[in-house]
Amino acid sequence: MKNLSRREFLTRSGILAGGAYPAMLAMGLLPSAPAHPFSMEGDGNGKQVLILGAGLAGMAAAYELGKIGYRCTILEARERVGGRCWSVRKGSVNTETGQGEHQANFDEGQYFNAGPSRIPHHHALTLHYCKELNVPIQVYNNVNESAYYFSEGKGALSNKKIRMREVHNDVRGWLCELLAKGIDAGKIDAAMSREETQKVIEYLRAEGGLDIDKLYKASARRGYMEAPGAGERSGRIADPYKLSEIISSGLMDPDFYNVAEYTYELQMSLFQAVGGMDRITAAFEKKLEGLIRLNAEVVSIHNLEQGVEVVYKDKGGKDKGEKSKGGKSKGGEQRLTADFCICTIPLPVLSNIEHNFSSDASRAIDSITYMQTGKIGLQFKRRFWEEDEHIYGGITHTNNQLTQVFYPSYDYLSGKGILIGYYNFNEKARVTGELSYQQREQLALEKGSLIHPQYHQEFETSFSVSWNNTKYNLGGWALYSAEERQTLYKALLQPDKQVYFAGEHLTYLNAWMAGALESARSVVASLHARVTGQTISYPVSAG
Repeated sequence: MKNLSRREFLTRSGILAGGAYPAMLAMGLLPSAPAHPFSMEGDGNGKQVLILGAGLAGMAAAYELGKIGYRCTILEARERVGGRCWSVRKGSVNTETGQGEHQANFDEGQYFNAGPSRIPHHHALTLHYCKELNVPIQVYNNVNESAYYFSEGKGALSNKKIRMREVHNDVRGWLCELLAKGIDAGKIDAAMSREETQKVIEYLRAEGGLDIDKLYKASARRGYMEAPGAGERSGRIADPYKLSEIISSGLMDPDFYNVAEYTYELQMSLFQAVGGMDRITAAFEKKLEGLIRLNAEVVSIHNLEQGVEVVYKDKGGKDKGEKSKGGKSKGGEQRLTADFCICTIPLPVLSNIEHNFSSDASRAIDSITYMQTGKIGLQFKRRFWEEDEHIYGGITHTNNQLTQVFYPSYDYLSGKGILIGYYNFNEKARVTGELSYQQREQLALEKGSLIHPQYHQEFETSFSVSWNNTKYNLGGWALYSAEERQTLYKALLQPDKQVYFAGEHLTYLNAWMAGALESARSVVASLHARVTGQTISYPVSAG
């Protein structure tokens, strides 16, 4: 048996699994991310591929195809790359249906991620590309017990900002007390021996912070009314909230479930690109210099007997590459032909583009719905959430139209800062998206000031995005029922003659950057197998 390097031994023995990997990656101790290998044999021999959309899926596909000899041209309808992976900065522009153009007036250096903002530690391919493209990452603080719950209602705790740690520990304590008492009294048939019962009770006492009598009493876990300090300052702890008060105030309703702690994709550690998620798209763009045509709005996609033809409108004359062979111009429209096409256009947008796809593909494109969602970034003169309230990253949850308020996990203790003033979904996002830009700002300030009165004095400017009203998105990410996964979804996993479909909407990683990247690699493998006559199966990586 050949000698193994230390890294090979660690990888094979599984030591890199779990939480050790992200920490080692962040510290630069690993030369490459352990994403599954993607080394294709054979050569594309100059086959031409038209890629529709310069989001993560489109750019990753072009990047990988370019490595193995394909000639790619990317058409992007916007004046920028990245699609929904977008960091809003000074001068950023977006146009929504019925709203007109909206330009960001943030200070230089200020930004917020209007699309994806988090990279789970187990999204190995996203981390792989950050490593390969030299995009530095940093820890994203997704769960912060110092953030708030705010429930509008009529309960004793309603209309007050309540620290998450207070509710979490009180609910945990009261429920553990009830369960411990029930088990000890033999009222719960758990089919356990006496020794096993005692072990469970001991666990519940520790988990809930119960005393020797299995009663819940407030402890330092939920924070202090007066913090401990020097001299005689031992600290003062408030009485716990009554379980009935927590329930009647809506703080155990779905708006306040601990989803951020339990959901697989949101379990710590999470990461973000240093300086904004658009650093990832900018890194791809640099690698694809000369291949991307911006302001190129696709008008039609047609399979030919051999190859594919795409017609697009050049809206701004800002081509970033040479016109490919076969390109023709007629009446302000450009006509390109290629051997293959990879279409990453969001399905609600693609539904309105002329094409000659099969009936199954057309039905899927027209039927798959997307999440309605939106965000607003609010710039403030100072980071009062840190200075006044000791909140560094994390999310405040509400049951009103805001849904979530995100605190930045970067530039701690600096001067100004941007909060994500709301991040909402479904009906709340639909209603908010119908408001004018000014009305959205007013809503965010009105509701946000109930939690942070500092809004009134410290606010400077805002920028909002309704993804369901943004022309080249018309939604956040694809939504599927179990039945649709077996019908509509599968119809688009196969190429329609020379056209392949890619994007987060063709994975089980909807809404995540990893979905776009995994889909791109899967399609590249499929297309290359077809060209070279190889049998290539896209590898599956462990979660």
